[in-house]
Amino acid sequence: MVVFWFLLIALVVVVAAVALFVAGGGSGAALPEAAADRTVWPLPADRPMARADVDTLRLPVALRGYRMAETDEALDRLGAELAERDARIAELEAALAGAQAAAMGGAQQAKGRAGSGEGDDEGEKKA
Repeated sequence: MVVFWFLLIALVVVVAAVALFVAGGGSGAALPEAAADRTVWPLPADRPMARADVDTLRLPVALRGYRMAETDEALDRLGAELAERDARIAELEAALAGAQAAAMGGAQQAKGRAGSGEGDDEGEKKA
């Protein structure tokens, strides 16, 4: 019978403690503002990225590691810009090769004229 009264008193104390905790914790206490889910984007939006931008890029770490959406977005943008630059480099190299070929053709024609005496009087001035 003593155990019954002991358990009953313990139960009343626990119920009273829980009731006081719930009643006291809800009065006027507001939850703090939640932190932003996404950080400020560290890559420039108004110009193409440079090597220094990639070197200084630090992606935020979440519970499971890096935030997958931000990592994927950064990698997609890097890939697109690199592909665009590669295409532009190939275009410029092709234009340079064409200009060099035209210059070489013009130089060979001038050499041919100079060898046949059709050039201007530079040969006579040197002599």
